Amino acid sequence: MSGTVITTATTESPALPVPVRRVARSDLAARGEPFVWIMGAALVAGLAMITGFLGFVIYVGALTFWPQPIAVITTTQDKIIAGEAFRSETYKPRDEQLASASPEARAKITADLGIVERTLYRVGNYDLFGEDFVWIPSFDVKSTVYPKDMYFIERLEWGPFVGRVKELDVAGSKQPTPTLAQLRTAHAAAEVRRTEIEQLEKVEISEINHQIDDIRLGVRRAELEYGPGTAGAEAAKAEAAKETAKLEAQYKVLEQKVTALRQADEAVTVTLEAVDSQTKTLPLSRLVRFYPANDLTSADKWSIYGSRWLEFITAQPREANTEGGVLPAIVGTLTMMVLLSLAVAPFGVITALYLREYATQGAFVSFIRICVNNLAGVPSIVYGVFGLGFFCYIVGGSVDQLFFAEKLPNPTFGTGGMLWASLTLALLTVPVVIVATEEALAAVPRSMREGSLACGASKWQTIARIVLPRAAPGIMTGLILAMARGAGEVAPLMIVGVVKLAPELPIDLTAPFVHFERSFMHLGFHIYDTGFQSRNSEAGRPMVFVTTLLLISIVLMLNAFAIYVRTRLKRAYQVGQF
Repeated sequence: MSGTVITTATTESPALPVPVRRVARSDLAARGEPFVWIMGAALVAGLAMITGFLGFVIYVGALTFWPQPIAVITTTQDKIIAGEAFRSETYKPRDEQLASASPEARAKITADLGIVERTLYRVGNYDLFGEDFVWIPSFDVKSTVYPKDMYFIERLEWGPFVGRVKELDVAGSKQPTPTLAQLRTAHAAAEVRRTEIEQLEKVEISEINHQIDDIRLGVRRAELEYGPGTAGAEAAKAEAAKETAKLEAQYKVLEQKVTALRQADEAVTVTLEAVDSQTKTLPLSRLVRFYPANDLTSADKWSIYGSRWLEFITAQPREANTEGGVLPAIVGTLTMMVLLSLAVAPFGVITALYLREYATQGAFVSFIRICVNNLAGVPSIVYGVFGLGFFCYIVGGSVDQLFFAEKLPNPTFGTGGMLWASLTLALLTVPVVIVATEEALAAVPRSMREGSLACGASKWQTIARIVLPRAAPGIMTGLILAMARGAGEVAPLMIVGVVKLAPELPIDLTAPFVHFERSFMHLGFHIYDTGFQSRNSEAGRPMVFVTTLLLISIVLMLNAFAIYVRTRLKRAYQVGQF
């Protein structure tokens, strides 16, 4: 064995290939990224449009009342025009319009491919010129100056006056070219007289006329009740004659006061002069506001700006709603929204409560839910026609026959008014409240209902103390949506009560304080009327943006208050699931 080497052969197995793991690539659409990007882009686009719209309305509306300088332009034909620069644009003039242009201007226009810039000036003085605005192309401007003695004067009638103050006449004492301080002193006294005249005519004399009319209606009521010529009717006539005589004596005293005040008011006049030397003499009390547009400090501009906003919120409209304030529209809009909420909330909640908690679920209840959802898509004008036919003619006509027969054939409730408009919009928005309330009731955990019933509470006690408080945030959401939609609807209101100019407010200081039968003004209709029904669309354009800004602000404030209440309710009843 020695010296012998035994060699053992080892056999190695060949190396196996390492498997490569291949990850299957799914389709991009299956992972959802394109849809996420599309939905994100849609959200950004929507937010951009909303932000752009609100920003544009805020920008134009906020700058509307800012005082602008008055330019005096001399044209190439030596025609003098004075006014505020309203807006500018480019256009392509016709050949005959370029006849007055200089050769240099024509060469420039040709180089610009026939495009010319023009500016719209608010010249005012409609009673003298017959137009409020004038377009002036750039090639027709010879010179432009800004004299410090040019006044912008806002009047109760005929719109603004642009020109100079030539003379102030105070009861025969004439002051040529009065100073601004002299004008303001005399105007303050004139405003006091104007306010006193309006108080006498619109309040005291109007109240006497209302009382005389009520006495007349009382006599007619007695004739309808007792019969013409009967003892009861004759006694009512005799009593009415005594009361009417007393009221007529008071009327004569007030009329004499008004006559004396008017004579004193007409003795203080101001003579205005336009740039073409035409003059206009009128009582100083007919002026609302005046200022030297080219000689204002920053404090003066802010003072004018604030006074215009104050007038806009607290005054009556004038000049076909293109100037003045919108107080009647604000009162009408807020009153209608409050009545709308009071009408739609109980009906919507009760209906949803019955459908969700009491009704036996089946085909009939499903059919009712389908009908409710379909009602939300009915055009609003259809609700207006229904409100006119049912509320105004049927219900209102019956009310007039029963309680206001002495006023017939003049309708009281048998025509459009605040009550019928509110109920019509309540019908329009009640599907929104029903759907939102049902969803809020369904979101309350069933375990809470079962726990309440297990503790011995009745079904109504469970609903009233457990379900409704926890569903209140959702109910408030539906009410917010209903208020927002009701505030913006105009078409049905045009049929059932809204008017261009309401002589009386639906809420005042005379009993019964809230007059449901009266027609009213609405901010939404005011926007439509000013923008599309005024004699001059350019004159109404600023008021459209300001009124739009105000309406959006009111809706946002009401919604913010409702959201605050909803948040408080949500915090108060926020519980965990069990």
